Amino acid sequence: MTTTSENEMSFRNFPSFDETDAPESARPALSATRQRFGSLPEPLARYARSPPLLLTVLSGLDTFDKTTLAPLEREVLAMTLGRRNGCQFCVKLHTRLLSGLGADPALVTALQTGQPLADRRLEALRCFVLALVDYSGDVPRPEWLRLREAGYTHEQALELVLGVGLYTMTTLANRLTETSE
Repeated sequence: MTTTSENEMSFRNFPSFDETDAPESARPALSATRQRFGSLPEPLARYARSPPLLLTVLSGLDTFDKTTLAPLEREVLAMTLGRRNGCQFCVKLHTRLLSGLGADPALVTALQTGQPLADRRLEALRCFVLALVDYSGDVPRPEWLRLREAGYTHEQALELVLGVGLYTMTTLANRLTETSE
């Protein structure tokens, strides 16, 4: 039975944890994350409420970094999904990461606003990512051909599926926990 105080609480009042107060199975991952980055990113502090989510996200990020996609291509995917899924936190984060990669400011602006990208190869990637989501993986022939003509391989198409799954999970979790606000 729900009590009055539970009803008065925001249903999105997700707590943030660190390696000292998180559920026991999340503590080692949070500690390693702090050591790696020097701080604990707020989304991960909130994901710790569900250790399986936290561990899956961290493992997924590590795996996605090991794909054959270049760092800029991975960021184009992340920014495309952040914008599409309405995760303002994600858009801000990936804007900073793109800047750190030395990305052209015009590219960053186009990604922030959902406009076509001037770089033909990156635009093929962006459109393919959107088609993966919009068509639940049944990408229309023109988008598939555009991706292949831009030089992407079957392996990379599957790596884009990995990225879409990972960043869909994180953008949804960020929005649910109001990390995107």
